[in-house]
Amino acid sequence: MSGTHSPPPRNTLPEGLVSLADHEAFAQTVLSAQASAYFNGGAADEITLRENTRAWQRIALHPRVLQPLAGGHTRVKLLGRTLAHPILVAPMAYQRLAHPHGERATALAAAALGAGLVLSTQASTRLEDVAKLVLAEPGRGPLWFQLYLQPDRGVTRSLVQRAEAAGYEALVLTVDAPVQGARDRERRAGFHLPPGIAAVNLQGMRTAATAALRPGQSALFDHLLHLAPTWEDVAWLREQTRLPLLLKGITHPSDARQALTCGAAGLIVSNHGGRTLDTVPATATVLPAIAQALGGGLPLLVDGGIRRGTDVFKAIALGASAVLVGRPVLHGLANAGATGVAHVIRLLRDELEIAMALCGCRTLETAARALAAGQAD
Repeated sequence: MSGTHSPPPRNTLPEGLVSLADHEAFAQTVLSAQASAYFNGGAADEITLRENTRAWQRIALHPRVLQPLAGGHTRVKLLGRTLAHPILVAPMAYQRLAHPHGERATALAAAALGAGLVLSTQASTRLEDVAKLVLAEPGRGPLWFQLYLQPDRGVTRSLVQRAEAAGYEALVLTVDAPVQGARDRERRAGFHLPPGIAAVNLQGMRTAATAALRPGQSALFDHLLHLAPTWEDVAWLREQTRLPLLLKGITHPSDARQALTCGAAGLIVSNHGGRTLDTVPATATVLPAIAQALGGGLPLLVDGGIRRGTDVFKAIALGASAVLVGRPVLHGLANAGATGVAHVIRLLRDELEIAMALCGCRTLETAARALAAGQAD
């Protein structure tokens, strides 16, 4: 809705939502025009945004029939833990734009459904408050904190220390956004944060001073990019924390191989949901080459365009250990708060189990054979 007055937030699931596409369509009737542009938009012409979903759809599955399936399960191992299923919630900023309960609702739903949760640095809820909700749930998935390296290393160190003290189990460093992409949809909508919503975990912290530029200088190359992180900063961050460090935003095999040497505990194949550089290949397209480059040396996750349980299944078959889901979670949040988020996660897990059964895969360890048409076991 584009007006200044929004209807009261829903906390019960609307009728007729049976897929993630249904959630997306209904969310457009709930979200403000600005929130919709921020959550759903991508960079430039949004080619990568669309291709992320289409690439999963183009991958064909090749079922095997009459396979023994009794006692099957969706469990996977990740960073020393056994997870009930390979679905995690991706880090997403300012979730209170979608629903007043924001990250609290998402955290409660993820924990109740056994899904991992990655909290954004730019969350609109304090990281300590989210951790308390998640850690109280015995059947929860992993709890990780996503980090943007700040220009002031003292600020970064403070965030890391807070995450450690609150009980977060890993850090996820986003490495593919030294600057923000050209998001035309956001600019057309005139997006700005409304009063009362902010990146609360960064409030009160020092920010980089604005540089005085000489005539002909670039604000980007002569100022902002002097502050952009490098591999040296990754090495520095590893020394600041006892937590495992995953790098999010890898799309090139050479970067994956370099991550092997810098102490990373895992990688996330991601193009930032198509929000940074347009025309970057879809994550489904680059995932196999990165898995091959790693050779099993690091846990590998993937996000971008996951809209069906079959997509989750295909990601595992292509070499991922788990997936992260972003926009569909926000749609569920907008539609029905924690109930909506839980419904989105449940739909994906149910569809994953159906895909496994119909492909003749009792466990996810055999998922790869569903992509290998005509090949013997």
